Amino acid sequence: MKRATVPAVAFLACILAANYATTRWGMVPVGFGLMATAGTYFAGATFVLRDLIQDLTGRRVVLVLIMWGAALSFAVSAPFIAIASAVAFGLSELADLAIYQPLRRRGYVRAAVASNVVGSFVDTVAFLAIAGFPVWASLPGQMAGKLTVTLAVVVGVVIVRALSRQPVRAAGGGSHA
Repeated sequence: MKRATVPAVAFLACILAANYATTRWGMVPVGFGLMATAGTYFAGATFVLRDLIQDLTGRRVVLVLIMWGAALSFAVSAPFIAIASAVAFGLSELADLAIYQPLRRRGYVRAAVASNVVGSFVDTVAFLAIAGFPVWASLPGQMAGKLTVTLAVVVGVVIVRALSRQPVRAAGGGSHA
């Protein structure tokens, strides 16, 4: 669990930041004429963090963290945002479980991208509908924001993994006799 402490804290922080930002600023432009809730990018980060925590600790810890995030959200956001967030995260977690774990055996990238696309869609539709935001008008912006974060993090993970597999060379690039 020690290895999961930083991702778990980041996960909770992103949930709280997403709900706070959405309560404070509501809908914001995200580029290309699209609108999304102000917490969209934070919410997108939670999906990748959720997969990491699931890899490190299993599903139960993720579910406990979602419950903590829901409870703490009432302190930083409007009640309707906290409720919508809790329900949406719960539903997206179920979608993630159905996709991430079976695909994870075939590789991280495939599992993370597939589960995040489906989880983002489920989370977006549920959250917007429950919170009272315009679902279909906001869906493209929400998905663009969340999947941009997913893509950036997945690319980062791939780069870090590739670099960690490189042999370490002595200073100057040559061998010393």
